[in-house]
Amino acid sequence: MLWTANQFIRKLSTSTAYYQNKLKLALIGQSLFGQEVYTSLRKQGHKVVGVFTVPDKDGKADPLATVAEKDGTPVFKFPRWRVKGKPIPEVVEAYKEVGAELNVMPFCSQFIPMSVIDHPTHGSIIYHPSLLPRHRGASAINWTLIHGDKKAGFSIFWADDGLDTGPILLQKECPVEPNDTVDSLYNRFLFPEGIKTMVEAVQLIADGKAHRIPQPEQGASYEGIQKKSNSKVIMAQPAEAIHNWIRGHDKVPGAWTVLGGQTVTLYGSSMLTGAVPAGQPLEIEGASQPGLITNKGLVLYGSDGKTVLVKNLQFEDGKMIPAGKYFSSGESASLELTEEEKMMAEEIRVIWKGILSNVPTIEDTTDFFKSGAASMDVVRLVEEIKQKCAGVQLQTEDVYMATTFQDFVQMFVRRLRGEDQEEELVISYATKDVNNMTVKMPYQCFINGRFEDAENGKTYDTVNPTDGSVICKVSYASVADVDKAVMAAKEAFETGPWGKMNPRDRGRLLYKLADLMEEHQEELATIETIDSGAVYTLALKTHVGMSIQTFRYFAGWCDKIQGTTIPINQARPNHNLTFTKKEPLGVCAIVIPWNYPLMMLAWKSAACLAAGNTLVLKPAQVTPLTALKFAELTVKAGIPKGVVNIVPGSGGLVGQRMSDHPDIRKLGFTGSTPIGKQIMKSCALSNLKKVSLELGGKSPLIIFSDCDVDKAVRMGMSSVFFNKGENCIAAGRLFVEESIHDEYITRVVEEIKKMKIGDPLDRSTDHGPQNHKAHLEKLLEYCEVGKKEGATLVYGGCQVVRPGFFMTPTVFTDVEDHMFIAKEESFGPVMVVSKFKDRDIDGVLSRANDTEFGLASGVFTRDINKAMYVSERLEAGTVFINTYNKTDVASPFGGFKQSGFGKDLGEDALHEYLRTKAVTVEY
Repeated sequence: MLWTANQFIRKLSTSTAYYQNKLKLALIGQSLFGQEVYTSLRKQGHKVVGVFTVPDKDGKADPLATVAEKDGTPVFKFPRWRVKGKPIPEVVEAYKEVGAELNVMPFCSQFIPMSVIDHPTHGSIIYHPSLLPRHRGASAINWTLIHGDKKAGFSIFWADDGLDTGPILLQKECPVEPNDTVDSLYNRFLFPEGIKTMVEAVQLIADGKAHRIPQPEQGASYEGIQKKSNSKVIMAQPAEAIHNWIRGHDKVPGAWTVLGGQTVTLYGSSMLTGAVPAGQPLEIEGASQPGLITNKGLVLYGSDGKTVLVKNLQFEDGKMIPAGKYFSSGESASLELTEEEKMMAEEIRVIWKGILSNVPTIEDTTDFFKSGAASMDVVRLVEEIKQKCAGVQLQTEDVYMATTFQDFVQMFVRRLRGEDQEEELVISYATKDVNNMTVKMPYQCFINGRFEDAENGKTYDTVNPTDGSVICKVSYASVADVDKAVMAAKEAFETGPWGKMNPRDRGRLLYKLADLMEEHQEELATIETIDSGAVYTLALKTHVGMSIQTFRYFAGWCDKIQGTTIPINQARPNHNLTFTKKEPLGVCAIVIPWNYPLMMLAWKSAACLAAGNTLVLKPAQVTPLTALKFAELTVKAGIPKGVVNIVPGSGGLVGQRMSDHPDIRKLGFTGSTPIGKQIMKSCALSNLKKVSLELGGKSPLIIFSDCDVDKAVRMGMSSVFFNKGENCIAAGRLFVEESIHDEYITRVVEEIKKMKIGDPLDRSTDHGPQNHKAHLEKLLEYCEVGKKEGATLVYGGCQVVRPGFFMTPTVFTDVEDHMFIAKEESFGPVMVVSKFKDRDIDGVLSRANDTEFGLASGVFTRDINKAMYVSERLEAGTVFINTYNKTDVASPFGGFKQSGFGKDLGEDALHEYLRTKAVTVEY
């Protein structure tokens, strides 16, 4: 996909002929899809000579008409093109007068005469949401799911008198995820890729390169739109077939069955994996065994014994409830309204009356849907009420669950009072008795304030590097989970309390979160140790301790974010005031590494939240557990739902979707340089989102002979072996002055031999296991390369003979500048030492800077002039003098060159998550 996009951009950039081949187009269609196709075609230089869309509905123009009218493009709103199968002459003539060379038909719902379809020089192309001929006819996406197809897609084809039987021009496909719905397929693929491909098809036609591939009859189907009467679920079939039937009919027309003697429509289906939760039996017509009402929803049993979970139920009167509340629905007592709430109720009555204009009077018993309201009216109702009462959390599903006016007002008032909050957070824990305590670890995705399984039900094992044992199974998030998390974060930012919160109140919540982290610091440090292999004492002091400090530091910044006033040239006789405002960006994505799982989360998310943003965070796949425990603490701290979302999973899937997502405005990443480059490219191609990258390093440490040798040995070892060498600023190469080189190496080896390698939970352990098996194997291979290239292995270079992923601290000397280990980062406990000639300061500086990385560096000398001279010339974001690894929450941290850009920590980090708005007032 990226290659295709790059090639496309390259053609636009370099080919004059490509710019010359443009067409005059007529757009025949409607909806947001039609609007986006129209806008994209105009951006590519094509001229839209006429837009033909549907008439206004309830005084509102179709989105395609709205954008075209703003541009001054001729817009025609014919109710129909034919009468009794014959073209309407004046309609056809009006169309012909625009002089189109090609008809483009995105989401065309009208029957267009062949005299119009064939009229342009190039004919007509149309979009169809199926890999034709698989699902010809209507409701193609629905039938893709109903039939359980493993792939979905769309076709751009040449229109003919069969409407969907013409030759194929282009087709694109995507896999169908186990729990995909019509909405998820449309939002993830059919909508965004369909727009791009319509534009691509037009350009192929303009360039004379368009294909006309005849459609075969074999495999063609002609399913029509499903009717409610035909959508009853057949329970006597396998669970997957039941699931496909329900999701294929969600939201329209809705698959139904008979529960406890009443007809009920089922929404929100997914295959249930793992153990079936406890619940109350419910008779289901035609089922081989009763269903179960559980706290997760309604469980249905297929004929194969497998299970399906249904989230929501809708009754014949239109009322919708969470399936888990089937037996308890209708039990809540009516509220006694205050005078102020009664006034609000009357304002809501006016809104209902404005929508239900056909109803003479809105009574308490008036049913929204029985009075003729449609899905667009639901959106209008929710949005109008949000405008009237800012801060109230209201969603379209709330309307379906409170369909009468009285029920709706009761629901609204409960929401207003805060009495209708989400039920107490339900957490499924993996527990482990370890380190003289019982640690409780959430293991599911955390989305919109709730822990829940991944949409596709997938899990993976997270492993204890100390012995290779499985700690627990963790949810393996899918693209659908990322989309859901982003949607929750976007809503929390735009309409939730977080976006409207006083900065000091926001700071108060972050202080409370830091206090809770401190209260749970031993548990967090224990989880960090068993999940990442960090020595417990280091995890307690640094991994967790610095995380707490970071949140406290940025909590203090919340009410200190300020703009400036700027004196500008006055335009007499008027006066001007110009000032800047610092504003949050919106939804931010954060991708963190596995070496400091909690601390890297804190470094980025504390600044992000202090600035007022919401976030979706992906922990490293191998170390997700402290991030999920952190999510639990955010709820206890009172952070509103949707503000923090955690989606564990793979970088290739979850991280890539974050990079591509159009609603994410900033992505902060810590990891390798190659992945950082890929992320930056994806962020640019998607929506040009802001990026900060903390990437690889090969940090030089220069040790001069006039240093404090005792300190240089101690700090030099720390610079390499701290946190098992899994440290982004680790000294990747030591340069030791020739006159002390041999003494220095001897003393380092003596100190290594004193180090205790073992169980990281043992308080006397100095050196724990490497983070995961693949990393250990990479380190051993790194050492083999060093030996083959001629470096001298002085100590280590091998795996420790014991269970787990332990490696001996390693020292190489005689390392020459051209060697692999002189240039590449090990990210492990490997000390790479090169000597330099006495007093050759500029020579060693040249060698130290001869790297594409520039994260950190260090120098040891008692000569302050030499220290300052060297520090000024080292090309790195951080320079340590007579110390190393000395980071502080108030000091900015980040690299130069291919070590990335942007800063974590300090005031600089805050500005990574803010944008500057300039305002000029004339008075």
